[in-house]
Amino acid sequence: MIVVTILAALFLPYLIIYLYKNAYNRPKNFPPGPPSLPIYGAFWIVLAHGFTDLALAFKRLGEKYKTKILGLYMGPVPTIVLNDPELIKEMLNREEFDGRMDIILFRLRSFWKKLGIFFTDGYFWHQQRRFSLRYLRDYGFGRRSDELESTVATEIKEMIDLRISGPKYPAEMEIVKGDLVYMPYFFSIPFLNGMLQVFSRSTLPRSEYKALWSLARGTVLFQRSSTDMGVNFDFQKLVKEAMETHDETYDRHFIDMYITKMKEEMREKEKTTYSVDQLILTCTDYTFPAASAVQFVLAILVERLLLQPEIQDKIHEEIDRVVGRDRLPNLDDRRKYVLKLNNY
Repeated sequence: MIVVTILAALFLPYLIIYLYKNAYNRPKNFPPGPPSLPIYGAFWIVLAHGFTDLALAFKRLGEKYKTKILGLYMGPVPTIVLNDPELIKEMLNREEFDGRMDIILFRLRSFWKKLGIFFTDGYFWHQQRRFSLRYLRDYGFGRRSDELESTVATEIKEMIDLRISGPKYPAEMEIVKGDLVYMPYFFSIPFLNGMLQVFSRSTLPRSEYKALWSLARGTVLFQRSSTDMGVNFDFQKLVKEAMETHDETYDRHFIDMYITKMKEEMREKEKTTYSVDQLILTCTDYTFPAASAVQFVLAILVERLLLQPEIQDKIHEEIDRVVGRDRLPNLDDRRKYVLKLNNY
């Protein structure tokens, strides 16, 4: 026991010195900021300054250290936080800051490779983004398309029927229960089936809506908890079916065009940015906004209309005047509206 006490007494000063140096040891020209703790670096200090609001926490730390450029370690990773609008604008417009970190979180979602559109950079990102945006537009992505608008209108009618007539399938009972409608996922179907129409010129029938709701939940789960292991599954199946039926003489949809380009590059080049896994992640990344952002915006809109029924009445009156009650509104009706929703 005495030996242990003596050893501890001898070891303790060295441990304290090591921890102190590690806490304040910084690279040359590293901005001022909180010390790095042994576990998770300055993460706990950030939480202490704003447990539920990271932006507020970084603002408080910037004020504490009297700097607009805050430097800290998040775990073993050196991190820079900007607390000034002009500096942020400058950073976003400088090419040297265009890169993406190569970390486990990003590889976890992409078969332990650096793939996709969101989390890649450089030549790889440039090639994949340019090809995908160029040819997705041919199938309605980012421009008007009769096929896509017809698909969305059909799915909206299905959702109206679900609300009025009630669920037909077990999965629908989780979304509509009597007078209760589960927001925001109620709005997922038209936009996700719309993206499937863009990718493959096919959609899932109402009996298979469960897969689309699972995709929507998986997308939100990734954004909240950094895990999207369930998001890739449907696209793996979709791409596999396209590979098995692919004909290089005729491209049926965007996935076919990508497969044709991939095979061409594999024949002509030793290295290529095109691969089956990259195609899956490309579909995944372009689906994220449709699976999350749009439905949340619509849910907030519904909430606002419930809180301000007088606005709801005005909008309803104008839709009745411009469109009538015999059909759904469409994009051609926009120029006929007098009221604009953003005026409210």
